Amino acid sequence: MVTFLMMGKYSDDSLRDASGDRTTRVCQILEANGGKVKSIFALLGHYDIAMMAQFETVENAMKASVALNKFTGIAFETMPAVSVEDFDKMLADE
Repeated sequence: MVTFLMMGKYSDDSLRDASGDRTTRVCQILEANGGKVKSIFALLGHYDIAMMAQFETVENAMKASVALNKFTGIAFETMPAVSVEDFDKMLADE
């Protein structure tokens, strides 16, 4: 499984529909697209929401990102991530 960060920015319309029920449905959408939510955070600043999720493939992550945008109206920037420990190992292997 590959870890992805999904950074989202609310629109006025998407914020009106925010609720615990929608969060549950978001997790279901990720799972339906081969993902697993590891954590979700509300933020202050450039992004309003951050999710850490794992997917089997990049394609699964892309499908989930599009499905979430359609469902929530939140524009997500989805990017692969590796732990700093794994990054350090990659550098040591060079």
